[in-house]
Amino acid sequence: MSPSDPMPKLRHQNIDTAHVQLPQPVVTNLGCRSATPGRKHKLNAYAFQQDAIVTFKGYQYVAYWSNAGPDDGDTLYLCVARRLLRPRSGMPVLSNEDQVNKKAAYGWEVLELRDYKQTVDDGHNTISLGICPGDGTIHLAFDHHCDILRYRYSKRHVATQPRTISWRPDIFSATLDCLPGILSTHKPLRDVTYPRFGFLGENMFFSHRDGKAGLGNDHLYTYSGKDGRYEYIGPYLTGVQSSPYVNGMTSRDGVLYVTWVYRGFVEYPGWDDPLDTKHKQQAGPNGAENNHNICYAYSDADGYVWKNGCGEVIADLRDPAKFPTGVRGSERTIKNDCSGIAAFDVPKGKGLMNQEAQAVDQEGGVHVLNRDMMNEGGAYLWKHYYRSPDGTWTQRALQVITDGSKRGQLAISKTGDLYAILPDSTTKSMRILRASKASEFADYREVWKGDGLGGEPLVDSARLEYDNVLSVFARHNPVNSAKQAAESQAISILDFELFV
Repeated sequence: MSPSDPMPKLRHQNIDTAHVQLPQPVVTNLGCRSATPGRKHKLNAYAFQQDAIVTFKGYQYVAYWSNAGPDDGDTLYLCVARRLLRPRSGMPVLSNEDQVNKKAAYGWEVLELRDYKQTVDDGHNTISLGICPGDGTIHLAFDHHCDILRYRYSKRHVATQPRTISWRPDIFSATLDCLPGILSTHKPLRDVTYPRFGFLGENMFFSHRDGKAGLGNDHLYTYSGKDGRYEYIGPYLTGVQSSPYVNGMTSRDGVLYVTWVYRGFVEYPGWDDPLDTKHKQQAGPNGAENNHNICYAYSDADGYVWKNGCGEVIADLRDPAKFPTGVRGSERTIKNDCSGIAAFDVPKGKGLMNQEAQAVDQEGGVHVLNRDMMNEGGAYLWKHYYRSPDGTWTQRALQVITDGSKRGQLAISKTGDLYAILPDSTTKSMRILRASKASEFADYREVWKGDGLGGEPLVDSARLEYDNVLSVFARHNPVNSAKQAAESQAISILDFELFV
């Protein structure tokens, strides 16, 4: 739908709770539970982490911040953990050797990379983890909010031959301010926020924002599993007096899908001073109230050429020396005024969230979780925005949001059903809704509700699609208030076996 098209009619949904529930999950907790009293922000479980939990070749990997104990105070360390999984079981399986050695409780092998200390109290400064299928390298980008790149990567074959490689700190590089093949003088790497990784065939993509809230661009790179080097594609999303905030980037069957919202920029004293840091304070005139429009584009050319929902080329980022004219009529980047990118016109001040959630199903349907106050009466509602494989956009209201600060997550099961994981920080609880593929994702049913969970849930999409096990990464946030301060930095992994 173009910006001039009428808004699709909102379909109100009644959430059905009279049905078979999910089985209770197997839960494991990771991370130190010592308090960090000097910190306001908890740096694990944020919706924009892509990814913090991912399965590859029968092993599951998670990345998180943790302190090592009470003597560390507020200092956090980067932790990477893995476990061997058994298909169709929420519990990992241990080999006889592992059982004898007792490597880790419940099969987790945990690395604490203690050569880097995280000290900045900023909720943006999370960790993202990626895996390249072609060479088995594991990649980490961490501790950014408009900062120089902080990046590490593993030796080759760590993820493709995990049983043959010991899980030790020396399999990872030191912390770097550059990427293999791209020097630290590359300007976008001097100003990184929201790093993302994802599978791209045998290769891997990497993206990040530069600039500040309301005034930045999103940059895209590919990492080759053959030669172990990154290539810079370019700023595929460029904000004009605004910045794009990506809900997610998903690769499926040779196509990259991206949805995003824009945040308009409001000038403030010192905004044009490169040394000014007011934009890092998570306050001021450039907050979520300036978010507007839900946008969509896709690339069937590994991120070099982008199209709108009508299949029209809107951006060609290929090397001008090799393609001097590009595709006629296209830009070198996707800008705000590119035709056909707006799926839904949502004005500023209507509650639209940045970086909520995106999923793409096996048929190429695009699912977006976000929220707005566009309905009659102005209630603040979570909504499922859906683009069917034939290109038709619809929106359906899910439920009223009682606490708008926490974002939810979407995931697609092996059978093509949609799962929405919705947190409620006021009650420290989490709900899971399911919408079936057979109903064209219209029959939302609550299939589970649990307490003692905080943060913004993340999902292991690969494990769900291949094993039909829903692994949810959340912050351990017990209802008992006496324990909350001490345990809320820790994380919980919840494993649900789904019905086929």
